[in-house]
Amino acid sequence: MAHLVKIGNSQGIRIPKPLIEQAHLEGKELKFQVLNGGLFIAPVLRPREGWAKEINETLMSCGAENIDQEWLNSELTSNKELEW
Repeated sequence: MAHLVKIGNSQGIRIPKPLIEQAHLEGKELKFQVLNGGLFIAPVLRPREGWAKEINETLMSCGAENIDQEWLNSELTSNKELEW
């Protein structure tokens, strides 16, 4: 069970650690949304987050290869920019 606590003129939510671990929220930026009379809490998702690390690990395991830094470092602000 989570509890509201007073923090200055605001209130905060104290969420038990097992719930944070189960939802994989630890250390993540969160977004809040009122949904059906309740509060929906979810991590903020960033496009391409973790891609560079995954690509480097794959290249290290399969042999060195040049990485196309132009697309890897380019900014992508939303999935709407992608064409499928």
